Amino acid sequence: MTQQLPYWRLSAFYFFYFGLLGTWLPYWSLYLKSLGYSSGEIGILSALVMVTKVIAPNIWGYLADRYDCRTRIIRLGSLMAILAFAGVFWRQDFYWLAAVVVGYSFFWNAVLSQFDVLTLSHLSGRYARYSLIRVWGSIGFIVAVLAVGAWLDYHPIAHLLLIITGLLTAIWLGSLLVAENPQGLSRGDRSPGSLRRILSKPAVLAFFAISFLLQFSHGPYYTFFSIYLEGEGYSTTATGMLWSLGVLAEVLLFMGMHRLLARFSLRHILIASLALTALRWWMIAEFAASTALLIVAQCLHAASFGSAHAAAVETIRRFFTAHHGQGMALYSGLSFGAGGAMGALFSGYAWDISARYSFWVAAAAAALAAWLAWRYFETPTTSADANHRSAQTAGVD
Repeated sequence: MTQQLPYWRLSAFYFFYFGLLGTWLPYWSLYLKSLGYSSGEIGILSALVMVTKVIAPNIWGYLADRYDCRTRIIRLGSLMAILAFAGVFWRQDFYWLAAVVVGYSFFWNAVLSQFDVLTLSHLSGRYARYSLIRVWGSIGFIVAVLAVGAWLDYHPIAHLLLIITGLLTAIWLGSLLVAENPQGLSRGDRSPGSLRRILSKPAVLAFFAISFLLQFSHGPYYTFFSIYLEGEGYSTTATGMLWSLGVLAEVLLFMGMHRLLARFSLRHILIASLALTALRWWMIAEFAASTALLIVAQCLHAASFGSAHAAAVETIRRFFTAHHGQGMALYSGLSFGAGGAMGALFSGYAWDISARYSFWVAAAAAALAAWLAWRYFETPTTSADANHRSAQTAGVD
């Protein structure tokens, strides 16, 4: 008998988690700019969030797989992130803020990759439905971007700190509502040797290189897109609407992603996603003054994040059958962590040279990732996939 899927409890966590991301990404750099920080300093403070993602998810992923304490790690990480972020209310000098960001993000970055594994544990045999739960994260992102942007048009940017604190609290409360299903994922060979065998596969190495380059290419976008639009004369509300448009395209993609996974191979989905990402960054570099073309570029977020991320989660599930926590942690650390940090650092120093140059390099990185996917990546398969193919195309219970 199939266990009842806790759809709304899982979805609520993603809603608030990505609601926080929709508050942080567009407006944190504007808050730092209001404090008088330079482009290089903003790049460093943004990159620190990514740097901790290189280390933290791997530590937490190892502990979760080794001691089967995933739920406790999610709850502890959520609570400690609140306490660490509270330091922003004390001081705002550069080194203090850097320490606060490192402490806060070390715990915050413990959460998502392990919650993804928790979600998969409840989706046993119905893995394509992941996107139908994850879509609520995208909806939360849109709601936050629009609501916070409208609020900051009429209120001080310092209110951002209170909003972030409130969302962190909602994430922690959401983490208390759901626990892992211990029967939902494979508990096979978890020895270090089995993990090394997985990591030695050329397709796995290619996958992580692709993920790194993809997130590197997002560096100028996540760090300076709001400032870029501000320089082009867009209002805070218009900026929020453009951010939201990208995520709305992602929402629509997620709603149909289970059908794409059933029809196309992961290799083809990744190649198409990466090629469209390169096109997106080139369009932003060349046509930011054109609202119509910028709208088209933002709709390509459905590929640069939506389909790419959904395909990546499925790739991890298939390759890391008995090391789900560490697989997701490695993906998070090498892509959103190392790739995102290097992208943020690069954009911080390149921005003063040329904003367009930053996006050109981003387009080149995405194009290189597309070539690597075409040349080296192979779609992983598991023996269970054929048995569950029909279930993957079904809707949510």
